[in-house]
Amino acid sequence: MKKIEAIIKPFKLDEVKEALQEAGLTGITVIEAKGFGRQKGHTELYRGAEYVVDFLPKVKIEIVLSDEMVEKGVEAIRRSAQTGRIGDGKIFVSSIEEAIRIRTGESGTDAI
Repeated sequence: MKKIEAIIKPFKLDEVKEALQEAGLTGITVIEAKGFGRQKGHTELYRGAEYVVDFLPKVKIEIVLSDEMVEKGVEAIRRSAQTGRIGDGKIFVSSIEEAIRIRTGESGTDAI
């Protein structure tokens, strides 16, 4: 089993969700996040005063899936989240040792 964590622009969330559903993947967790990478934030003007916005709004998506589905999931996220501009985000893939469904006690891929 693998875990895909993707950090994307918030306005791309619906497109990513639809792309994952079309790829046959269900069960995602979405977390509102703030951060910056190469963008390094930006400056804004508020009531005549300029200030720096260091952390930009992002969305973090987490999906746990079987090893066979990883490539489909990564490609669906990459394709649908891409704008071609700086700050499109990152995708991380890591191994999951165990998954357990609390309600039934199922474990492994049966739990996801």
